[in-house]
Amino acid sequence: MGETFDVVVIGAGAAGMMCAVEAGRRGRRVLIADHAAAPGEKIRISGGGRCNFTNIRTTPKNFLSANPHFCISALSRYTPADVIALVRRHSIAFHEKTLGQLFCDDSAKQIIAMLVSEMKDAGVELRVGVVAEDIEKTDDGFSLTVGGRAISCEALVIATGGKSIPKMGATGFGYEVAKRFGLRLTETRPALVPLTFEAGLLERLSPLSGVSVEARVSHGKTTFSEGLLFTHRGLSGPAILQISSYWREGEAITVDLAPGVDVLAELRAAKKASAKRRLDTVLAAHMPRRLAEALIARQDEMGNIADAPDALLQRLAADANAWTVKPVGSEGYRTAEVTLGGVDTRDLDQKTLGAKSVPGLHFIGEVVDVTGWLGGYNFQWAWASGWAAGQVV
Repeated sequence: MGETFDVVVIGAGAAGMMCAVEAGRRGRRVLIADHAAAPGEKIRISGGGRCNFTNIRTTPKNFLSANPHFCISALSRYTPADVIALVRRHSIAFHEKTLGQLFCDDSAKQIIAMLVSEMKDAGVELRVGVVAEDIEKTDDGFSLTVGGRAISCEALVIATGGKSIPKMGATGFGYEVAKRFGLRLTETRPALVPLTFEAGLLERLSPLSGVSVEARVSHGKTTFSEGLLFTHRGLSGPAILQISSYWREGEAITVDLAPGVDVLAELRAAKKASAKRRLDTVLAAHMPRRLAEALIARQDEMGNIADAPDALLQRLAADANAWTVKPVGSEGYRTAEVTLGGVDTRDLDQKTLGAKSVPGLHFIGEVVDVTGWLGGYNFQWAWASGWAAGQVV
């Protein structure tokens, strides 16, 4: 006959555990299952091990989706203030790093422990190291096997995330379930991911590997001003990860390596004021010296600024303030922090995250076509979508 639950949640990440807690608090008998050996594995490695668990500046504008309005309902009903209240209730110390990002003072493991404790208090049963299979719709809910054991439930919640960081166990399981029940998917691709260059450009830029700089990176009308890092594969750092969600193969990005500085005006002023100053010294006042030297070397110049024609100064300034470069790709799901795209929001109810055509089936978190910027926004979507589904399953 097997076991019977009111709710089965597949995926013990941020969204899944939040949903399980909320459903359990409503008196529902809840099972949450994950194929990983422990719950919250992506939480554990997030934020450099300190978990950037929300962002106090969260708005719907911080998310990408084919339907940018879909996330509004959940985000407005479970806010960063609600997350902060939960974290404080568990006496977890935290701090704001930059741009509204909140991190644990100590360890991301505290967030996992918080959620496990909340699930225990809500009577949720947690099973890890088990695979969910054979999912079928029944007259009064769903049947499936979990770890080889037959299970039946009224409501089934898919919280299995996307394809990013496969070494942590990420798979396309949630997308397969969606397709099996006739739901549409939007294109999925790696997001919040470093970008890569072709071999020739990499060779020219190899002396810059490891150099970091505050930069302004643009793609079309979208711009991010954060750190940029030159790597042995291309570019990384927060500004690049942010723009990667908007960039597509074959397109260029524009990088201002000295944001807030009119490099041409500075070069012209330096030439007028001190003819004996070297070009690299003048540029290095506004960026790391290795970067300044690389920009000048590209022009095959390295002498005094007095000897530099204005056309050279203009080229240097363009490279510094508006370097246009065309990446050839990204580092892929191996290092991507999230997956862009997913279960098409046209097939989901924005209030309940339930499938419109399959009563009792819900999709929450990263598996849905809602992708946040870098900086705690994806965690906030996980909490909010999990909370929203937890009110109704």
